[in-house]
Amino acid sequence: QVQLVESGGGLVQPGGSLRLSCAASAFIFNNYDMKWYRQAPGKERELVATLSSPGGITAYADSVKGRFTISRDNAKNTMYLQMNSLKPEDTAVYYCNAAQWGLSHWGQGTQVTVSS
Repeated sequence: QVQLVESGGGLVQPGGSLRLSCAASAFIFNNYDMKWYRQAPGKERELVATLSSPGGITAYADSVKGRFTISRDNAKNTMYLQMNSLKPEDTAVYYCNAAQWGLSHWGQGTQVTVSS
């Protein structure tokens, strides 16, 4: 069974930073496109950032460009989402996703709350 384990959410003030982590098996990490989604209350799930495999090409939603950075640590089979200059509208549950060959696997989600 595919497991994606997320961590790093929490409460942060506007303008602050958080780093989310998503750990996966080596097979998943090296062969699947890795993505971060988020879902705010009352809204649909939104794709935030993608890290393609192979190639490591990154892509971002317009709403987070220049503020969020997706990256990976191959030695730890872990993907990260560095979130800077956070805004209240970034408040959501953030989900790690691995997708390839028509398959899609999800993490359990981690809450990010941006509030003063």
